[in-house]
Amino acid sequence: MTDSSPLYAAIDLGSNSFHMLVVKHVHGSVRTMAKIKRKVRLAAGLDSNNALSQEAMQRGWDCLSLFAERLQDIPEQNIRIVGTATLRVATNIDLFLAKANQILGKNIQVISGIEEAATIYKGVAHTSGGKGKRLVVDIGGASTELIIGKGFDAKVLHSLQMGCVTWLEQHFSDRQLSAHNFNNAIQAAKQTLSPVLEQYTEQGWDMCVGASGTVQALQEIMLAQGMDEVITHAKLKRLQKQAMRASALEELEIEGLTLERALVFPSGLSILLAIFELLNIDEMTLAGGALREGMVYEMIKQLHQEDIRLRTQASIQQRFQLDQDYAQQVSQTAIKLVNQCGDHFLPEPVAMDLLQAAAQLHEIGLTIDFKKAGQHNAYLLKNLDLPGYTRAQKNLLAEVTLRYKDAFSALPEQQAVSRQSAENILRILRLSVLLTHRRNIRLQPHVSLNAQGKELCLSIDAHWCQANPLTVAELEIEAHRQSDQNWPLHIKQI
Repeated sequence: MTDSSPLYAAIDLGSNSFHMLVVKHVHGSVRTMAKIKRKVRLAAGLDSNNALSQEAMQRGWDCLSLFAERLQDIPEQNIRIVGTATLRVATNIDLFLAKANQILGKNIQVISGIEEAATIYKGVAHTSGGKGKRLVVDIGGASTELIIGKGFDAKVLHSLQMGCVTWLEQHFSDRQLSAHNFNNAIQAAKQTLSPVLEQYTEQGWDMCVGASGTVQALQEIMLAQGMDEVITHAKLKRLQKQAMRASALEELEIEGLTLERALVFPSGLSILLAIFELLNIDEMTLAGGALREGMVYEMIKQLHQEDIRLRTQASIQQRFQLDQDYAQQVSQTAIKLVNQCGDHFLPEPVAMDLLQAAAQLHEIGLTIDFKKAGQHNAYLLKNLDLPGYTRAQKNLLAEVTLRYKDAFSALPEQQAVSRQSAENILRILRLSVLLTHRRNIRLQPHVSLNAQGKELCLSIDAHWCQANPLTVAELEIEAHRQSDQNWPLHIKQI
């Protein structure tokens, strides 16, 4: 094995599942090579004295025997293995660790709740976009981590002793999905959260992200049922009602809910409902990473603390050998045109970020084929791992770059930005590509763009037009194409 692009492995011995993440550091980004997960339910093996049962330990050892095979070819310094909530409290941890360390050939580090929260935040910060303060919620099997941070720095961190496995045993032990059990679970979660509540309300936050299997399961259910990816209190209550239609856990069937997640779904949902209600959270999105990703980024020192979306764009451009100078020219032209239209043109801050990303990556499909470049754009951007972008944002980038030139159709329904902003992103991208086709900023025309409602008027230098009749003809065709979509566009020579 060469050292030019080594493998890294992060193993998380969680209270519900053991996870292994294997990645490679390539072109300034982290590329996932393997994800392995086994449901061990370690927390369910704790007795009243917090001693792990022999059966639970054996499940853990059996899982680690599988993981050990994948560790053989990875440099020891590139491996990190941590234990979390259940191993923090287990009274016979030495017995478990002695055999576990022997199986893995490397010592397991049992980290504190604060260390876990800090590492989770790093994983979120390195994989999720957005500006300002973020509230991070991670519901594990036996603990829930709450963090407020900005950029790459965590400001407030807590690890609370409640999780989807422990809450299952404590509040749904009879396996009944009754209002009584749900209420007890929600109230108990609120009591656990109450002592630290003031610190979070005083700090405040600009966005909220969830970084756990519970939140991921909820999002998958919502998407399967035709909802968008944003989690709200109303949607959580709707899912609670769906769960309560079944009298017992064994009968639980919700569209989009996997059998693997079903057992701990009601308990995890109860904890999240309590957090939403006590912290008055408006909405939550799913983070791109958490504990394991944080462990990986701690090991890869070459990755600087910089804007995640810009890092992703640069990595994709390098990986696919895109013309970065031209991409920057298109991006700068797009920004200039939007600024001329006024703040109302792209009112959501993320809309400008998505326009710039589309400008930077719109030629990715050309690396496969010229004729169907747009189709390749769409496929690649939908399926590539793009840290910093949510699923809805990736889908919008795909749909916009599918239509970046030539004839086009109306955009489908999407949830990343408002319909008007999505249309404006596409309109500006298409104009920017046309105006920059000579790929030299010195040869680009002086233009101004005026927006009145949906109507756009592009004023362009008449002398330049005389010297570039082909581009003028293409702009006139573009005006007809946009107007046919009920997006009036006028070209004016001045």
